[in-house]
Amino acid sequence: MVYLTFEPQPELAALVKCYWTLEVPAREDVERQLIVPDGCIEMAFILGDDIMRYTSDDEFVLQPRAMILGQITRQFYIKPTGAVDSFAVRFYPYGFASFAQVDINTHSNTETPLAAIFGEEVSRMLAQRVVQANNTQARIDIVESFLLHRLSEKETIDKIVHEAVEAMLGTKGSSAIEDILNEAVSGRRRLERAFRQKIGLSPKQLSKVIRLQAAMKMVLNRQSQSLTEIAYESDYYDQAHFIRDFKEFTGTTPRKFLGAESMSLSALIYK
Repeated sequence: MVYLTFEPQPELAALVKCYWTLEVPAREDVERQLIVPDGCIEMAFILGDDIMRYTSDDEFVLQPRAMILGQITRQFYIKPTGAVDSFAVRFYPYGFASFAQVDINTHSNTETPLAAIFGEEVSRMLAQRVVQANNTQARIDIVESFLLHRLSEKETIDKIVHEAVEAMLGTKGSSAIEDILNEAVSGRRRLERAFRQKIGLSPKQLSKVIRLQAAMKMVLNRQSQSLTEIAYESDYYDQAHFIRDFKEFTGTTPRKFLGAESMSLSALIYK
């Protein structure tokens, strides 16, 4: 399993977190892989064999080969049908709204074909160029050209949302929503509405995801042997609160997460 990330050019660095690739050889005994919330929206292209997303224990759908993966508020499982070869753009929570005139909230917890966002012809040409490119750098160049063109056609990101998200990221999700409201906006309703339209999550949901991500990295990097220490360093009330949130997003406990084969992809990405 080879997972690599690449930085965007400076003009897009405030909106695009990274580009990433994933390659996994075909295996007969492949395990389902858990995908957990990370607060980001992704534009992904499947270059290898199809990938299944399970909608129940024994039912699944095939993911679109060129898609937008909206905000995730609950964990789900995927499984490749053969060899994995994927290329994707990971946007900051507020980033994708700068490129698409859609209500992001309506695309949460699902994969949306690229054509439903950008139109059939534009999406077909973009996907075709990405698939036919000779290497990752060529794919990055193609996507960045597309994004810069889209950016020039839209207004800049809503300053209120941007500042609020930066406050959350800067404190690893531990900023109180009331503090963010006081600093970034004059009313809760306005912030809630702007978040759901541009990010697909409420301020509280995003803050919760960011804080869990910071704690999850501590678990994966074994920065502390004590779950209690991790809980307090991440501003959870106590260990029980941390474990409850962790289980809500991953479906398992921190200790079981570390050793499960089905968690290997998530562990690789979030470490």
